[in-house]
Amino acid sequence: MPTIAFVSPKGGAGKSTSALLLATALAKVSDVTIIDADPNHPIQDWADGGNVPPKMTVISDVTEKTIVQQISDAAATTPLVIVDLEGTASKTVLYAIGEADLVIIPTQGSPLDARQAGRTVQVVRDSQKADGTRKDHVILLVRTNPTIRSRNLTHIQKSFIEAGVPVLETELNERDAFKAVFAFDVTLDQLDPKDVPNLDKAKLNVLELAQEIVARLMAKGRGLEPLEEEIETDTDVESAA
Repeated sequence: MPTIAFVSPKGGAGKSTSALLLATALAKVSDVTIIDADPNHPIQDWADGGNVPPKMTVISDVTEKTIVQQISDAAATTPLVIVDLEGTASKTVLYAIGEADLVIIPTQGSPLDARQAGRTVQVVRDSQKADGTRKDHVILLVRTNPTIRSRNLTHIQKSFIEAGVPVLETELNERDAFKAVFAFDVTLDQLDPKDVPNLDKAKLNVLELAQEIVARLMAKGRGLEPLEEEIETDTDVESAA
């Protein structure tokens, strides 16, 4: 079953946030295992809050010696595996990339972040050369302004595409709701719209991201039979459209 790895060498790039939002969205329709291989264990800390969805399993006791087997075991029991990796080019990261069907590289719209993302792309491509396989990888633009698009962001997106690096059409916007998920150890659906502005738009943003990633996996021939049921949104999100 498909394995998705989130990798970024720069702290604060939105890696763990993106991984968790995707996992909780997909857990509405399918069993999902998320492996927290970040030494800081941000997702395990979130899970300790006691609000993990019924269809979602969090694993954090990961080492470079066990990561491959843990991914394999998770893929054998759940339709989707998501791995949140540390930022350095460690053996754990390299092993996990080798097992992944899709590598997602989150980056903010700044030249510094883009350079770091470019280094991660090279790590993925070096991994391809080592094992002789073509590893599907894509840039995810995060913390973007949903109403104003900066010239920097447009230039960065164009530069990646011109360099042959695919970029997801869906961007993960800057939203208070995404911060609140970690602040209160809950899912987006467990937040109160009275307490978080534009919660409906945040949910719609994550829904669109999940749909695009699932479509990409299916286009690459990755079996997603348990996800044939369309990922749907709730009434609040539909009203935001």
